[in-house]
Amino acid sequence: MSELTTVARPYAKAAFDFAVEKNTIAQWQDMLNFAGQVADNDDVHQMLTGAVAADTLADLFISICGEQLDEHGQNFIKVLAENERLVALPEISVLFDALKAEYDKEVEVDLVSATEMSIDQKSKLQAALEQRLARKVKLNCSVDSALVAGFVVKSGDTVIDGSVQSKLNRLADALKA
Repeated sequence: MSELTTVARPYAKAAFDFAVEKNTIAQWQDMLNFAGQVADNDDVHQMLTGAVAADTLADLFISICGEQLDEHGQNFIKVLAENERLVALPEISVLFDALKAEYDKEVEVDLVSATEMSIDQKSKLQAALEQRLARKVKLNCSVDSALVAGFVVKSGDTVIDGSVQSKLNRLADALKA
C-alpha cells in the first residue's frame, strides 16, 4: 500500500493545488471521492489492471463517471490513464482529503469513552482539544466498557489516555517493580 501512496501523492498534490488555484476544492473533493469509489469497484478494477489502451480506458472510465466529472476532472482522468495510474484513484482521493483537512486546519480525533458522553461533555472536550491542537476538531466517538471509566483521545501521533484501565495498569506495573 505504501507504494500506491508514493505513486498517488504527486497526483493528489497537483489536483489539490489546481483546486486551490481555481477555488474549487469542494468540487474536486467530490469528483475524486466518486472516481475513487468507481475505481475501487471490483469489475472496474479488473478493467484498470487489464490490457486496455490508455485512451480507451480513459473514455470508458469517464463514461462510467458521467456528469460527476467536469472538464478538468476528465482531463485528470486522461492523464492518469496515460500514465497507467487509474488504479491509484482511491488513494489519490484519500490524500486529497488529507490535504484539504490540513488546508482547512481541521483534524479528526478518535474519542473512546467508557460510557456514552453527553453532548455538553463532548462540546467541552472538543473546545479544549481545539485550543490544544490549534485546529478545528471533528470528533469520532465510540464506547468501550473495558476502559472502566474515563476516555482515550487519539489524533495522529498524539494519544491522551485518561482511562481508569490505563491508570490501574500503571499502578499494577509500579507495584510489581
